[in-house]
Amino acid sequence: MDKLATIFKIPELRRKILFTALLLAIYRFGFYVPLPIVNQAQLRSWEEQLSTNAAGKIFGTVAMFGGTSIGMSTIFGLGIMPYISASIIFQLLGSVVPSLEKMMKEGESGRKRINEYTRYATVLLCAVQSAFWVQYMMSPQMNVVLPEYRTIWYGLVSVCIMTAGTVFLMWIGEQIDKYGIGNGISLLIMAGILSRLPVALQGLWANATTRLTPEPGKYGIITIVLLLALFIAVVVGVIAITESQRRIPTQSAKHVRGRRVFGGTRQYLPLKVNQAGVMPIIFASSLLIFPSLILSGLARATSGLRTETWSLGSFFATTLQDLADSFQRQSYLYTLCNVILIYFFCYFWTAITFNPKDMSDNLKDYGSFIPGYRPGRRTAEYLEK
Repeated sequence: MDKLATIFKIPELRRKILFTALLLAIYRFGFYVPLPIVNQAQLRSWEEQLSTNAAGKIFGTVAMFGGTSIGMSTIFGLGIMPYISASIIFQLLGSVVPSLEKMMKEGESGRKRINEYTRYATVLLCAVQSAFWVQYMMSPQMNVVLPEYRTIWYGLVSVCIMTAGTVFLMWIGEQIDKYGIGNGISLLIMAGILSRLPVALQGLWANATTRLTPEPGKYGIITIVLLLALFIAVVVGVIAITESQRRIPTQSAKHVRGRRVFGGTRQYLPLKVNQAGVMPIIFASSLLIFPSLILSGLARATSGLRTETWSLGSFFATTLQDLADSFQRQSYLYTLCNVILIYFFCYFWTAITFNPKDMSDNLKDYGSFIPGYRPGRRTAEYLEK
């Protein structure tokens, strides 16, 4: 408590904290401002139905990582996901397109130009995603738009509103980076995830009991204590892995100028243990939702195929539906594929973003080397290994 009080006694730090809290409050407030064309009662009914099928899992995963809600029918409905997608696209293109790769090496000026291109790509992605979403809201499958607003004009207005909302969130993230505390985009995503915590705690409290041997369907005191301990352990473990480094020792070459000797100091090159961050989890979770959705669709499509002697469609439909059910969350096959994909995308994302040759060239240019390895190709091979 004394440290927290000391933090708020520093004027500059207090201003940054209050500024960040104000922008995060504006961010959350926007999720309760619906689009003017939406029938709210029909939307709530649709969300309740969607939460039980495979399509709802797609919207739920995108909503979780994009800092939005499953309904996505508010002014901030798209969340910050289009900006994240545009950033990932340009980061991947920077490793395969020579002009972008050269731009990244230009320093601050190159990063500013790439950020500008990322903003333009964000607006384009927002326009496309919001157009598809508004069209889906007007379709019979969702049917949450009021009848008098099912026109092209109101659709274009809704697209502009949702696009402007995401651009405003992008601006909020940049303002937090400049004048607030922490990474703005990460804080927006965190705020969207933490907003679900009260609902989860309320559900846990409703099904909890203080008995050691609770009745069926209730959580006992031992279960609650174990959940709390696991929650703390997971948070501590994630922070430890995120902050951990593998320090590669380096040494700078000695330079003699007159009677003085410069250099020769021993330093280290910090390599993050979790180089890929959270990106492999995002990719793996997103991809693993599609097999269940596709197989369920194929099962429905083949259920009507019949021959003269036996129901061919029934056999294929049953087989495909069994495969679709095996890809449901928390199943053995789902967990196994999830682990495999996380390993794959960890390697893939690290190979894309980490360039041993450039790092070796930078060490060589600054007159540093890794003891036991010659500068250049040998150093790059060692770093890659």
